[in-house]
Amino acid sequence: MQRRLLLSAAVAAPVALTGCASQSLDGYASEKPVLDLAQYFNGKIDAYGIFQDRSGQIVKRFTVVMDCSWKGNEGVLDEAFTYSDGTTQRRIWRLTKHADGRYTGTADDVVGPANGQTRGNAFRWNYTLALPVDGKVYHVDLDDWMYLIDDRVMLNRATMSKFGVRLGEITLSFTKRAP
Repeated sequence: MQRRLLLSAAVAAPVALTGCASQSLDGYASEKPVLDLAQYFNGKIDAYGIFQDRSGQIVKRFTVVMDCSWKGNEGVLDEAFTYSDGTTQRRIWRLTKHADGRYTGTADDVVGPANGQTRGNAFRWNYTLALPVDGKVYHVDLDDWMYLIDDRVMLNRATMSKFGVRLGEITLSFTKRAP
């Protein structure tokens, strides 16, 4: 009986692990409209978001007002967060555009550089965030995906994890203000 269980587990493992595989950025290469971060993140942008814990429960709602600008290959994204509990936060991203749609970025609460790349209408961004919780600071990893819908709207979905364990998801809708 134990041998049969081990054999079943060995056969099922590759199928189960296939479900854990992440999406490929290359799969978006032909998608339109093509995302140019310097073009989209330029001017004022409003964002509306939620954080869901690993059970799917929404534990935090928030809005973000972004003031974005670029000079050559250097961009600044000044984000002002307002959370549903009335607290506020500010994050200022400093981005650098490199060849082949690659980007790096820094912010005061980001540990080390953030790295990202665009393909077609998508942008994948990976970084470690220093997250304050109940008087302690935890370093959590974010796998952040953005999808340009049209010239004004972009959707964002990020998975937050620690030591490879999924803690929750962040979902955002960005709307670029008319000039």
